[in-house]
Amino acid sequence: MSGLLLGHIVDVLGGSLEGGARDTAIARIAPLEVAGPGDLSFLSNPRYQQQLAASRAACVIVAPALREAALARGACIVADNPYVYFARATQLWRQRNAPARPAGVHPSAVVDLTAQVHPTATIGPLCVVERGAHVGAGTVLKSRVTVGEDCHIGARCIVHSGVVIGADGFGFAPENGQWVKIEQLGAVRIGDDVEIGANTCIDRGALQDTVIEDGVKLDNLIQVGHNVHIGKHAAMAGCVGIAGSATIGAHCTVGGGAIVLGHLELADNVHISAATVVTRSLTQPGQYTGMFPIDDNARWEKNAATLKQLHSLRERIKALEQALKAA
Repeated sequence: MSGLLLGHIVDVLGGSLEGGARDTAIARIAPLEVAGPGDLSFLSNPRYQQQLAASRAACVIVAPALREAALARGACIVADNPYVYFARATQLWRQRNAPARPAGVHPSAVVDLTAQVHPTATIGPLCVVERGAHVGAGTVLKSRVTVGEDCHIGARCIVHSGVVIGADGFGFAPENGQWVKIEQLGAVRIGDDVEIGANTCIDRGALQDTVIEDGVKLDNLIQVGHNVHIGKHAAMAGCVGIAGSATIGAHCTVGGGAIVLGHLELADNVHISAATVVTRSLTQPGQYTGMFPIDDNARWEKNAATLKQLHSLRERIKALEQALKAA
């Protein structure tokens, strides 16, 4: 964090600096286990107090409950939510150290004459913005982003390299052993303050639009099928797949590698564990997990074979219960 002092960080972000001098210079933000005398670090999980005691960081961001433990080793910034404070600190570092990204269209980008790009938006190298597309104020398209025709991106979005917005959805009708293409006549509508990770693909709708509401955060290599609707401030980790016409509620989270089958609905505040396959709609908020634990292969095969017999075992138990009642 070149050129920043602890006092300046606290003046900008709040919190209480304790046990340290305001003129202490901070060189970078670093994890507890590797932080050195010029580094700012943080501790948000009390389970890692042992790392706190051993850390050589110049200053550690902690919650009020860990204030005494932090002071026992040196300077600390006490904040109600250390993880959020850490996030704000990274933004402050970026503002101070990263080169400004100028608004405008890179010379190598291709923008259709009918597309609307806000003057404050940034269109990076080798991007393509097709006919009738809209890119909102303050939005940044990094290199090699494609925005398909008539697709809409709101304000202050960040779209990372290789993202494709508005490719055709996977729609085909079977006829005599062959496939007849269903033209995808919808588009994609993305709200404000959305971030989309590298090489993620969001398909256009078949008849209606695919919709990503405000504040959604998508990781790398995610597939969002046609006509999917993702509610406000949902977040999805890498390699998630959302099949066509699924509806994801607001504030949902989906762990890495999970799959949501098509035409299902997830209520608000549903949280899906990594590698889970969602095969039915989930109408109540909560944490849902559906995965078969890893095991020695021979034992896994035996357990999998047993699972295949569960239905017949259930029927046998029902028959036994009825026989006992009759007796």
